[in-house]
Amino acid sequence: MSKGIIAIPIAQGVEDLEYHVPRMRLEEEGYTVLSAGLTKAEVIGKNGLIITVDVLISDLNADQLCGIILAGGWAPDKLRRYPEVINLIKKINQQNKVIGIICHGGSMAISADILKGKKATGSLGIKDDLVNAGATWVDESAFIEGNLVWGRVVADIPNFCAALVKALNKA
Repeated sequence: MSKGIIAIPIAQGVEDLEYHVPRMRLEEEGYTVLSAGLTKAEVIGKNGLIITVDVLISDLNADQLCGIILAGGWAPDKLRRYPEVINLIKKINQQNKVIGIICHGGSMAISADILKGKKATGSLGIKDDLVNAGATWVDESAFIEGNLVWGRVVADIPNFCAALVKALNKA
């Protein structure tokens, strides 16, 4: 029996490790993890791995999810342009459900306007964007800030996954 459903919005160029490792770790914990795409077309990760889309982002309902993971790579810059992605993130945040954010995934959280007054980390490539969105930048591997679970970069995936599991099992 599943502990709950977690969605990972994906698009071409998602960082393969930031998608696959948390997905496998959370499935190991007993969660159902759905790859959510803008279309049903297969997604090719930044490093060439192919991902099958389980569900359309537009078909997801925040009420049925226990969390969402915002993986990095080049995909966040594409995904943040779609209202259905941003609205889903906003609704999950309003429900105080777990939002895992790693590397460039923070750009989707910026577009969802959920970072004012929060600690944040991620790729140095979006540090200024996080600060300009009202977050306080911290250079830490991974941490929990309210309902947000942060991971800095690929090298920090083990710590990010540990924090995700801790946050989800508390929820």
